[in-house]
Formats: sequence, C-alpha cells, structure tokens
Amino acid sequence: MPRTSDVDKVAPDDPVVANQPLTPPKDKPTAKTEPRTNKFRDNIYQILGHTSNPFSSMLVNPKVFSFEEKDTDEEIILVLRPHWFTNVHWIVVTTIFLVLPFFLNLPSLFSSIKPSFAFTGILFWYLVTFIYAFEKFLSWYFNVFIITDERVIDIDFNNLLVKKFGEAKINMIQDVSSKVIGFFPTIFNYGTVLIQTASEVNQIIFENVSSPEKVIKVLQQLRQEEELETLEGRIK
Repeated sequence: MPRTSDVDKVAPDDPVVANQPLTPPKDKPTAKTEPRTNKFRDNIYQILGHTSNPFSSMLVNPKVFSFEEKDTDEEIILVLRPHWFTNVHWIVVTTIFLVLPFFLNLPSLFSSIKPSFAFTGILFWYLVTFIYAFEKFLSWYFNVFIITDERVIDIDFNNLLVKKFGEAKINMIQDVSSKVIGFFPTIFNYGTVLIQTASEVNQIIFENVSSPEKVIKVLQQLRQEEELETLEGRIK
C-alpha cells in the first residue's frame, strides 16, 4: 500500500492551536517630552510687560500690527514710536491755529468783502490747520522702530510720500548704547538708542523712544538667544 506524502506532523495528543495574528511588540514606555520653553522670551516679556492700546508708543508683541517686509515665521517682539510727549509741539501749534481767528476777529475783518469770500477764507484757514495736524499725526504713527526675533528695523515716512526702510540682523549687532538728554526726556524717560551693526546698514538709531534701558535689555536677551541658537545649530 503506497504511503501518503501528507504526513501529520502533530502528535494525536498535542492540542491544536488556531493561527493567531501576529501583534507587534509593544514599545517601551518613553518619557513624555515637554515643549521647550524659551527663557529669553519670558525674560523679555517680564521686562516689557504688556500693552493693549494701539496708539501706545511701546507695543509689546502686538497681534494686529504687521509690515510688508515681514517674513511668514517672523515674530514681532516690540514696536516703538516716538514718545507721546514729542507730539506736544504740533498739538500746541494746532490749537493756536484753531483759536487764532477768534482772537484776530477775522469775521469783522472780512465784513468789507463778500460773505462768500469771507467764508471761503476761514474755511481755507481751518483746512490748512487740519492738514498740518493730520500729517503730523500720521508721521508719528507710521514712523516706527521694530524689534523682531530675527532683526531690528527702522521705517520712516517723510511727508507720507517717501518711505525709508533699514534693517539689521540680531546676530550682526555689535554694540548698543542709549542717551537721554534734556529736562523733559529725563522727566518722561525717553531718549535715543544707538545700535552699531556689522551689516550694510552699520548704524540704526531709535530716536525719542520710551524707556531706552528696557529696549537695551530686550536686545541683550535676543542677542543671547541668537548666540545659543548658533551653538546648538538652530539658526534659521
């Protein structure tokens, strides 16, 4: 009798186990990774505090402010405008222009000419006054100094027709100094911050900014952060 080629390899008394799907071995538990905290950024916001007024001369980490040259992943740390006290001069001049017609009694001076001409003259006076005040306000509002996590920026508008843009990388800053000169700058704590750089724009000047000592401390923290990133190979 011929022997079959299909020979049972399982003994009759051995239990038969159904095929089970193979399960991959469980990974060993790993330590939970915590998000890396930026102590330099924390120090910066402890120095500066927070501002919510969009007309402030010192905007800290503003959420609504931006500029055309901003990179996608660039973070705005601080936006500076000239101190509010620097506006007092043109505000006083505007006030004088507004009340001067009443002191000069212009309506009586125009009584000898046609009423329409008198009205046009007074209207022109106030229109010029408004244009003067509006131009001064816009110049103050849009002339800004910006500090981001990557660079310092100076944006100037001259009569709103000419825009000047200057920048320097944080890691190119060589020296930072400040000066506060005069009675009112000392009383209201505003002055000039001078930034010496090794870039094409070798000097960036923040004029009449609030709390120059805080600005210097912020730049020091950002420079230390850039140095650490350089050592760790995390430069963008």
